[in-house]
Amino acid sequence: MLLRHIALTAASAAALCAVPAAAHADTGPLGLPQLFAKPAAQDQLRVTVTDTGDGRDGTYELECGPSGGTHPEPANACARLDELSANGRDPFAPPSPDAQCTMQYGGPATARVTGTWHGRPVDATYKRTNGCEISRWQGLVPVLPATGR
Repeated sequence: MLLRHIALTAASAAALCAVPAAAHADTGPLGLPQLFAKPAAQDQLRVTVTDTGDGRDGTYELECGPSGGTHPEPANACARLDELSANGRDPFAPPSPDAQCTMQYGGPATARVTGTWHGRPVDATYKRTNGCEISRWQGLVPVLPATGR
């Protein structure tokens, strides 16, 4: 009986060692195998701008990873979004509801950004109706066009 147990243990160990290294699954943050990890999808955004007053109104497609689409500056826009996304920040976050914003008007321009960024859905609107909104818009240039106002 002892001899049979030793033989089975040795056979099991040999079988485990015979598994090629490529068959081992990477582990995720919890140490669990990531057998079905999805490849990173390309980021795709639709940017719609209206009422700029300078001919830059329209709808543009922006693709990142690699950069492309109909956006006038895809590489610069993608680089800006990457910069704003550093450390897990949301480049499309609205101003804080507690923010104290200057009461200034930056013009009638509006924008809407929809699509997917870093695997998350995006549906953000932009306007220039106060200091916080103007700053938020300016922070997203060149994804959104720089305005002369």
